[in-house]
Amino acid sequence: MPPPRPLITLLTDFGDRDWFVAGMKGAILSIHPDVRIVDLSHQIVPHRIDEAAYFLMSCYREFPEGTIHVVVVDPGVGSARRAIAVKSARYFFLGPDNGVLTYIFHDEQSVEVREIDQQKFRRRSPGRTFDGRDLFAPAAARLATHEPFESYGPVIEDYRRCSISQPRWEHTALVGEIVYVDRFGNLISNLTSQHLEEAGLIAMGRQWSIRIGERVIEGLVNSYSVGSAEKPCALINSDGRLEIFLKEASAADLLHVGKGTRIDVSQGGSDLT
Repeated sequence: MPPPRPLITLLTDFGDRDWFVAGMKGAILSIHPDVRIVDLSHQIVPHRIDEAAYFLMSCYREFPEGTIHVVVVDPGVGSARRAIAVKSARYFFLGPDNGVLTYIFHDEQSVEVREIDQQKFRRRSPGRTFDGRDLFAPAAARLATHEPFESYGPVIEDYRRCSISQPRWEHTALVGEIVYVDRFGNLISNLTSQHLEEAGLIAMGRQWSIRIGERVIEGLVNSYSVGSAEKPCALINSDGRLEIFLKEASAADLLHVGKGTRIDVSQGGSDLT
């Protein structure tokens, strides 16, 4: 059986109106015409590094070993910010050193991080406004041609990480926050089923409540289909996270809340009133 074709994924805030994504793909294919390119998304809110970081974390493990993930959400393009290449046990990642790879550094047990040698990998260009095409795309394509990872530049240890909000206890309530709002208006929190189990909040017959904004939600449902169209409900989603939703409507719009909103979970309803 022949070896699989190399796979490069792209995650950007470029949208689909302009030529930016096409330019990146052309730069990649000019170096490796047989590479496979998968678009993760190009609809990240412009300049939202945190959104891109969470998005990548949520899907990168679904790809086969050896996948090269390229992330370009880069408000500091053209500045002194570094460009980095990261090698984990199963994947490669390329992007600006601005915190967009924070979850990779947090979740992967061992990573090797190198500052990309821009003299070696940068395409000649009149300006410095399009590193997606002129630096990250050719660097990824060269990696797909089996360019030795050691050649990308010096190993660095001071790569940038953004803070990751962690659940905490306040009195008798487990407190988290909304970390992502999807296109359906579902509110995804940083509280996981593991957090709830460790806190003893998931148990047969145990009564517990969730407060978000001015609303209190009692217990969990099993799926969107058994939720309510009139009031928000909660469930554990397929990524194992506590999620607030409205059946076939937007919980974010109904509750007028979004990323960063506090969410409290405790036994019964008395602690949340």
